Amino acid sequence: MSHRLQVILDDEEYAALQAAARRSRDTVSEYVRRTLREARDGTPSAPIEHKLLVVREAAGHAYPTGDPEAIEEEITAGYMDHG
Repeated sequence: MSHRLQVILDDEEYAALQAAARRSRDTVSEYVRRTLREARDGTPSAPIEHKLLVVREAAGHAYPTGDPEAIEEEITAGYMDHG
């Protein structure tokens, strides 16, 4: 047996829901059903293997590093030059 559930959303909430469903290539209804199942079951949004792959991939890149205070000064100076 199926049951209908009514949830009232404002325009902004519904637009965000539509966008999330579109990114998942789901209808809004299927996206909501899947999200509710995951929340109920405590199912992670992505398999752990995928999350680890993303972390390992990110760790393989060389990101700029430095003293946080020096970096902040450079950023602030850049804003001053263009502000």
